[in-house]
Amino acid sequence: MSRSLPGWLILMGALTAIGPFSIDMYLPAFPAIATNLGVPRGDVERTLAAYLVGMAMAQVIYGPLADRFGRKLPMLGGLVLYMVASLGCAVAGNIETLTLWRVVQALGGAAGVVIPRAVIRDHYETQDAARAMSLLMLIMGLAPILAPLAGGQLLAFVGWRSLFWLMMGAGLAMFVAVLFIMKESLAPERVVPLRPQIIASNYWALLRHRSFIFHSFAGGLGQAGMFAYIIGSPRVFIELYGVAPQYYGLLFGTNAAALIIGSQVSARLLRRLAPPLLQRRAQSTLAVASLVAVVLSASGLMSLPLLMACLIAYMFSQGFVNPNSAALALSEQGKRLGAASAMLGTLQLSCGALAGLVVSLWQTESSLPLTTVLAVCACLSWGAGRIARRPAASLA
Repeated sequence: MSRSLPGWLILMGALTAIGPFSIDMYLPAFPAIATNLGVPRGDVERTLAAYLVGMAMAQVIYGPLADRFGRKLPMLGGLVLYMVASLGCAVAGNIETLTLWRVVQALGGAAGVVIPRAVIRDHYETQDAARAMSLLMLIMGLAPILAPLAGGQLLAFVGWRSLFWLMMGAGLAMFVAVLFIMKESLAPERVVPLRPQIIASNYWALLRHRSFIFHSFAGGLGQAGMFAYIIGSPRVFIELYGVAPQYYGLLFGTNAAALIIGSQVSARLLRRLAPPLLQRRAQSTLAVASLVAVVLSASGLMSLPLLMACLIAYMFSQGFVNPNSAALALSEQGKRLGAASAMLGTLQLSCGALAGLVVSLWQTESSLPLTTVLAVCACLSWGAGRIARRPAASLA
């Protein structure tokens, strides 16, 4: 793999950024949306959990489509759906309509999660794929840094509906880029017929493959903690610690930067160290950082600086865990990469949706709900990684 970033990988990073862009842009607007639509804060938080559910559901559809029709056509279709749904969100008059359109928006945006991973594995084997996915995080990592900052400013001057108009514009820009720049990467000999029995057979084989399943959960459970943080952080930062919405993005961006830095350190270390070793060490740090956060929250000693320190350690470690786990999960799935990428995303986002739902339902005047969910996710990720690294190839 070349040291420089190829143009196609930059485009894949931009497409992958649709997900965090759509999630993080409206986080500072949670209080404003709740007030404008006359609903409790938890109802607005659950629109994000609904988005994650939509992303999880859609990925099992895009996988077979990408293996049959190639990578480009399903990507274009997903972007069209994303733009229509963004318009629906912008004009929604109640929380039920907003939630529905967020699910539809996720159904379109899911293409940006599945297809770039498959494209990377079309080009690279495991070691280089892990490095490419780490570099992908560098590109897409700008979204969680810039999106809340931009969202906070637009919220202050234009209102929360402008955020979804901006998402529609971003979807249009990506549609044009894919239409004129993206080249098909699926080799003709790797096309998989779109037959129900073949699709079912592929997914059943993936569910029985121990390395794939547990590496997927290793990355997905760590990512679930990250989604719990994303959903819970507006309440903790803005309401508990009194951070102004327009400055919320600075704290959020700091943690996003830790995630990016971790992924880039991982990419460099992959030149001489194997992905399983980096995964194992990072998962241990993930668990320790989150358990410290639980102890501080439960003892009443937690403060904003201490919470930030724990979150930064968690995000830095997740920058190692996610790309290495994804590359390891996909390493033996060459003939069904689209389906494997889809199943990987579905498992991971299902974990994220569940963790986010728990945080949105557990409403207290402390950081304990957030830190507890982080710790549970980190410890389960550590356990899944240990199982995945055992020698046997599958459950069969």
